Amino acid sequence: MNDAVTDDAVALAERIRAGSLGEREVVEAAIQRIEEHNGSLNAVVATRFDNALAEVDRGLPDGPLRGVPVLIKDLGVDVADLPATNGSRLFADNIATHDSEIVRRYRRAGMVVLGTTNTPEFGKNGSTEPALFGPTRNPHSHEHSPGGSSGGSAAAVAAGMVPVAHGSDGGGSLRIPAAMCGLVGLKPSRGQVPTAPHPTALANPLTVHHAVSTSVRDSATLLDIVAGAVAGSPYGAPHGPLPYADEIATAPRQLRIGYTTTAGDGTVADAECAAAVRQAADDCAALGHEVTHAAPDYDAATAGSVFSVLMRAPLAGTVEDRLRELGRGLRPDDLEPLTRRMVDYAREMPAHELMRALADAERVGWDVGRFFAEYDLLLTPTVAAVTPPLGTLDTSDPEGIRRQGGVYSSFTSVFNVTGQPAISLPFGATPQGLPLGVQFVGAHGDDALLLRLAAQLEHARPWR
Repeated sequence: MNDAVTDDAVALAERIRAGSLGEREVVEAAIQRIEEHNGSLNAVVATRFDNALAEVDRGLPDGPLRGVPVLIKDLGVDVADLPATNGSRLFADNIATHDSEIVRRYRRAGMVVLGTTNTPEFGKNGSTEPALFGPTRNPHSHEHSPGGSSGGSAAAVAAGMVPVAHGSDGGGSLRIPAAMCGLVGLKPSRGQVPTAPHPTALANPLTVHHAVSTSVRDSATLLDIVAGAVAGSPYGAPHGPLPYADEIATAPRQLRIGYTTTAGDGTVADAECAAAVRQAADDCAALGHEVTHAAPDYDAATAGSVFSVLMRAPLAGTVEDRLRELGRGLRPDDLEPLTRRMVDYAREMPAHELMRALADAERVGWDVGRFFAEYDLLLTPTVAAVTPPLGTLDTSDPEGIRRQGGVYSSFTSVFNVTGQPAISLPFGATPQGLPLGVQFVGAHGDDALLLRLAAQLEHARPWR
C-alpha cells in the first residue's frame, strides 16, 4: 500500500475498481498516516475512523471515487455527529446533526469522510493558527504557516494523509494554502457549488467551496461531483456540456493571457513570487499562447471596502445567532481579538453600508469583466510574498494583521468580490524548499478553460 501514498484520488479509485487495492485497505492506510503525522502538524481536529470503517464494511456507493478517503474543513460545512466549531471557542461544543450538501455529494460519489481539519477562527486569517486548536504547521517546514483559511486541509494533503480535502475560499482561502503547500487549489465560479444548508443570506457572496488536491484531474473530478445548485438556490453558474474531467483531456485553443506581478492595490510581488509568474508566462508562450503584460483596471479601494464589509456583516450575524441559541451575551474569551473587532464594527454598521457594498461589488465585477472581453485569462502570483513563519499573522494583534495580512490576499480577494473562477498551481520552490504558486483567473463561468490550461501546464511541467 505504501506505493499508493503518492497516488492522486483518481488513480486510487481506478486501482480500487480494478481490484488491485481494497477499499478498507486504502482507508486504513489513510488513518495510519493521519495518526503518524497529525501530532506534528495539527491539521486534523476531529475524526470518525470507526464510523468510516463501518461504512466501508457495509458497502459504499459505486461512484467515481469509491473508497477514496477525504477530510472536511471545519468551517461552514457540517459532518453529522462531528464538532462544527468554525475554529472558534464560541462554537467549541457545537455538534453537527446533519451532513451538508457537499458532504452528501462526496458520499454519493463513494468517498469516505475521515474527519475535519483545522481553520482560523471563522476563516478570517491567511494563516491557520486558531486559539481553539492551536497552529497547523506546514509539512515543508514546521516553523512556517500552511496558509489559511484552508490550512488544515492543505497540510493534510501535502503530508499525504489523504489525496484530497475539502476547503472554502472567501478571500483566497483555498488558493493561499495551496500555494504555500505546493498543491492545486481551485476557487470555482460563484454559484457553482451549493452552500446548503448554510444560507448565504444573499449578502455573503464571497465564499465558495471546493478542495485542495495534488493534481488537476482530481480537482476537475471533484468539481463534477459537487457542482450544481440545489433546488431553490438564489443563483448559479453556467456549466459546460461536458464533465470537467473530460474537458481537461483536450488542450485549450491558443489563448490570450495577460500577466502582472503588481496587484490592483499597488502591492508588488517579491522577487521569488514574481519570478514564478515570469516562468509561468514563458511556459504558456512556449505552449503557443499569446502572453502580454496586462492587468484589469478597477478601483482597488472600492474593491477593498466591499471585501471588508462583506467579510464583517455575515460574521456578526453568525455570532448573534449563536448567542441567541446559547441564551447569553458575548463573553471576553468567546472570540479572538481580530474577530471581536470585526463583529463590533459590523454591529455598528448601518444597513445602507451593506447595500452600498453589494452594489459596489457589481460595479467592480463590471470593471474587471472588461479585461476578460479582451483576454481569456489573467496570470498573477497567488501571494505577493513567500510563506511566512508561524506567528507572523497573529489574530491577537489586529493591527499587525491589518499591516501584513493584505500581502497574502492582495492578488486573490478581488476575485471573491467579482465571483470569478481562479486557480493556484504549484510552480517551483524557494531555495529554502518552501513552495511557490501562481494564479490563473478566468471569466465568470469559465471554470473549464482554467482547468484545461492547468492540465496543459501540469503535463508540460509536472509538479508531483
